[in-house]
Amino acid sequence: MAIGRIADQKREELARKRQQSQQGGGPERIQAQHGRGKLTARERIARLLDDSTFEELDSFVLSRPNDFDSPEQTRHLGDAVVTGHGKVNGRLTFVYSQDFTVSGGSLSEVVADKICKVMDLAVGSGAPVVGLIDSGGARIQEGVDSLSGYSNIFLRNVRSSGVVPQISAILGPAAGGATYSPALTDFVAMVDGIGQMYITGPDVIKAVTGEQVSLEDLGGASVHASKSGVAHFSFDSEETCFTELRRLLAFLPQNNMEDPPRQPSPDDPGRADEELASIIPDNPSEAYDMLDVLVRVVDNGDFMQVHERFAGNVLVGFARMDGRTVGIVANQPDHLAGVMDIDASVKAARFVRFCDAFNIPLVTFIDVPGFMPGTAQEYGGIIRHGAKLIFAYAEATVPKISVLTRKAYGGAYIVMSSKNLKGDLNLAWPTGQVAVMGAEGAVNIIHRNEIKGSDEPDELRKQLVGEYADRLMNPYVAASRGLIDDVIDPSETRLKIIRALEMLENKREALPPKKHGSIPL
Repeated sequence: MAIGRIADQKREELARKRQQSQQGGGPERIQAQHGRGKLTARERIARLLDDSTFEELDSFVLSRPNDFDSPEQTRHLGDAVVTGHGKVNGRLTFVYSQDFTVSGGSLSEVVADKICKVMDLAVGSGAPVVGLIDSGGARIQEGVDSLSGYSNIFLRNVRSSGVVPQISAILGPAAGGATYSPALTDFVAMVDGIGQMYITGPDVIKAVTGEQVSLEDLGGASVHASKSGVAHFSFDSEETCFTELRRLLAFLPQNNMEDPPRQPSPDDPGRADEELASIIPDNPSEAYDMLDVLVRVVDNGDFMQVHERFAGNVLVGFARMDGRTVGIVANQPDHLAGVMDIDASVKAARFVRFCDAFNIPLVTFIDVPGFMPGTAQEYGGIIRHGAKLIFAYAEATVPKISVLTRKAYGGAYIVMSSKNLKGDLNLAWPTGQVAVMGAEGAVNIIHRNEIKGSDEPDELRKQLVGEYADRLMNPYVAASRGLIDDVIDPSETRLKIIRALEMLENKREALPPKKHGSIPL
């Protein structure tokens, strides 16, 4: 009987402590968090993970006392982060969620240790890790110990890169050095109005440069999604954010040793779409929306764009083809004519490298007039940045399939998964053109003197442009040299890609032994 009473007391003590650890900074601070329009750390985890699957770790740890703590300083069980694992779509996922109700979510030595532990477990278990960021930064009272904690997290971000998917959601402030952990992860999502990232705040900027800027204009979701490119996704609410993160994870493999999950698809793999044949305008200079092509080709029209608001002249994102996850890269003629510039090159290169790291086949849709001309691009390093995309495609060993819908000119032809960069299957529509440059520009160079001496230069130019395009720019010229594997009816695009994916399912390609390449950063 005595033993039973002791056991009951211990169980009651455990229940009290567990309840205490789940209260965060207390009711008043939780109410203040809700008043800012933000969910608590635990509410966020509940929305990310499948119901009743969360298993918490380190819920009883306490921050180390230090000489700078005030006498009334409260030490909270679990400190300022909630960590553990659960399931997303039935698959193991690790998570850490910073708790702003405890010391403003600041990073202490203990908080860093908790985050590092869960990251180590993610790598050891071969499962993704999701960080929910809401923190005032380093805990100043702990000095170098807090900075050391950030360093340990950064190291794990780098060591985990290409091993397990890493996702960050910015659901509050992330300032100074704290921004670099999300920046090292594969995908960054931000929520409008509450998520902010910046190296130095408005007060410091004003003191140093005299420039006045608000927190939102400096580091809000809209800025990073459309201008800096730091954020891959921006959402209007936390609820939408967690729904979309679950959708993203459903496309991805658990780790670099697995293939992406394949889902049964009700969409007929042999489905033809006759309307694809009429999408390309008769006028070669007229724009069209490449999204109209993509949604007609992929399963159920489901295309999840990445970096949707950044560098809109190239589209990247995930879709499925007969249930298989694919990464799509596509020029967008509806934005800057689909030209490749600095931002588009970096956006595409990063996405290609992610897909290659996690065994996701690449499908590339091509309609590109070249690289963006001008001093701003040259001074900004378009040569160096464009080379990143060449490097990414050339290095990638996953299946690489491309479809040339209209034009591929100059160096931009080479960059976009060309046969010479080890493209596995390069297809073209009958409207496809491959050339050093457009017909008119080529004629103006080749026949400059002839046109200049003509009595009817405009008529002669028009004739020569037509002859040049017919003789040298149609897809059959490239096909005759094996640079295009097949010219296909546009309506058969979906079927051809799916059959190519089936053919390449067991592709094996080894690169020369080396530590790593030297990408032109």
